[in-house]
Amino acid sequence: MSDRPAVRNQIETYLQPVLAGLLALITLIGLIAPAIKSPQPHDISVGLAGPPAATQPIADAFAANAPGAFQFTTYASEADARAAIDSRSVDGALVIGPGGPRLIVAGAAGDGATGVITGAFTKVFQAQGQALPVETVHPFTAGDPHGLILFFVVLAILVSTLIAQALLGLRRGPGFSGRSLVVVVYALAAAPIAMGVATWIAGDYGSGFWTATALVGLGSAAIGAVVAGAARLLGRPGIALAALVAVLLDLVCSGGPIGSQLLPDAYRWLAPAMPAGQLYSAIRGVLYFDNAGLGIPLAVLGLWLAGGLALLAVGEMVARRSAAPAGDRIRGDVAAHAPNR
Repeated sequence: MSDRPAVRNQIETYLQPVLAGLLALITLIGLIAPAIKSPQPHDISVGLAGPPAATQPIADAFAANAPGAFQFTTYASEADARAAIDSRSVDGALVIGPGGPRLIVAGAAGDGATGVITGAFTKVFQAQGQALPVETVHPFTAGDPHGLILFFVVLAILVSTLIAQALLGLRRGPGFSGRSLVVVVYALAAAPIAMGVATWIAGDYGSGFWTATALVGLGSAAIGAVVAGAARLLGRPGIALAALVAVLLDLVCSGGPIGSQLLPDAYRWLAPAMPAGQLYSAIRGVLYFDNAGLGIPLAVLGLWLAGGLALLAVGEMVARRSAAPAGDRIRGDVAAHAPNR
């Protein structure tokens, strides 16, 4: 009987980390492999500008041969189609005019969307013996031509925030105010460092640098609050759950630099509500689209921040209620064993 605590301690010391690592391995492969197994385009937004007699057969052909791949919107003129690209309503536009067809794509919409649009429409017109000129607007900066550095800013801020808040979450001392303060302080410190290093590597990101930095800080605060709240409410299991949902599943659903439009249905349905993809979209909107398309990302990040703070508040209340009976028991034991005078 006396050996049982020692055996249990040995199991927790040596076996538990191995099992936890293997579980993480299986989870990683189980989440990532289905997402990248067979990427297919879904609902990529494309504008059509030109005579209906020329544009409608194209839309009908794609609907028949590649159902669900594109979401078409018609525009009365090239100017209207360009305005839609500028506002991020569409990722590209086919313009058919007297001089022939032309394709306009927004480079910073991401290689996934622009690559699919360019490849699909080029093949259509090649089959008709026509060349299709392609114009790229809103391109990525020359030092980061595919937006990879910016995406790894998002990845780095999520992972580093998880680590910072997990380390704090393992401590019992700090309460709601202390944990909230760490969330804010880390976000304020990490955001300029992350964007500063990215700028040092890629070169100048332009006048939107500080707005992008503020967005990175908001993203860090949102994830940090969720991790801190889960840790305060559930302890170590809460940290593991936050890592699984707010970091791992979040990054997979974002689709990485190519975006979520090529992912299977389940991931695409989750993507709009997850912070990583929205943060990456917001940063690109600030740096390359003159602040277009910020409404939904700000709302999603704000909701995650609010949810995290709510979790933290509930966790604090539970911790205080759990501490109160323990304190009463200690005081009762002291009183029971106190010498009579």
